[in-house]
Amino acid sequence: MMLKDKIIQLIKQSEVVSFATVTEDNKPWVRYVSGAVSDDMTIRFSTFISSRKVKQIQKNPEVHLTCGVTDPKNWKDYIQIQGRATVTQDKAEREAFWNPEIAQFFQTPDNPNYAVVIVKPYRVEYWSMGDMEPEIWEAKK
Repeated sequence: MMLKDKIIQLIKQSEVVSFATVTEDNKPWVRYVSGAVSDDMTIRFSTFISSRKVKQIQKNPEVHLTCGVTDPKNWKDYIQIQGRATVTQDKAEREAFWNPEIAQFFQTPDNPNYAVVIVKPYRVEYWSMGDMEPEIWEAKK
């Protein structure tokens, strides 16, 4: 299996991922998010337009995600993702990402508080159990 396919599969298996931004005073801030990945490795998740993460992304789009391990007693492969994020309220993006899980927070895709965070990875480290070095995927420049 190609590395890109392994990365996409691991993201799809992760119910939650750790998502880090940089605060206004240049400190790291990590929270859990639940999202989806497309075949081009773009990662999307919903947020409130008024959230801290939106303000942080607008100031500094550099973000980091970690996913793969869901049970510390059953350690598995995991990935570290460096990317750039944007926030959108584009109608097509909001409708395409809409799902029953986020309906409990936003009721409809037209809710003015509903936004989608879009992360475009540019470097991914795939760590396999037992290996001392990761496999590295980097976006073509």
